[in-house]
Amino acid sequence: MARETLLVIDMLNDFIVEGAPLEVPEARRIVPYVKNEIEKARAAAVPVVYLTDSHAPDDVEFKKFNWPPHAVKGTPGAMVVRELAPLEGDHVVEKTTYSGFYGTGLDALLERLGATALRLVGCVTHICVMFTASEAVLRGYEVSVPVEGVAGLDARDHEAALRIMRNVLGVKIV
Repeated sequence: MARETLLVIDMLNDFIVEGAPLEVPEARRIVPYVKNEIEKARAAAVPVVYLTDSHAPDDVEFKKFNWPPHAVKGTPGAMVVRELAPLEGDHVVEKTTYSGFYGTGLDALLERLGATALRLVGCVTHICVMFTASEAVLRGYEVSVPVEGVAGLDARDHEAALRIMRNVLGVKIV
């Protein structure tokens, strides 16, 4: 049987709070669902790993991809929203780009946890969720993404990402 780990991706103030620098309005809608997923995971002793954008003030991503400065390390905007805040025993992995694996210790952490299956929730569906799912699949993890647990900036991009994850990557969209 697969050993599942829940990955909570970028549920940060700078994406969720109204008027935030890189506000994803749909992300507010999924907060209750994500909270429930976290609570279920904790109750079942399923590890919870938060993947959080953590940028330098002059991060090249802001220019290269034309994003406004967001989730700058050490600022309130880079913190997980209060309703979903990590608890003792949860894990937080800071990232500086779209994939939770690139340049982070995520893979080593998942290996220590004995993870073979990952359930991804969070935002943004067609950016950080999809690129993390892609690397997870390429590294041999079983990956599932609940539709109610992810949010995009644009409905068409959100739907396209779900199709690509399902049809190209073999992600189980539930």
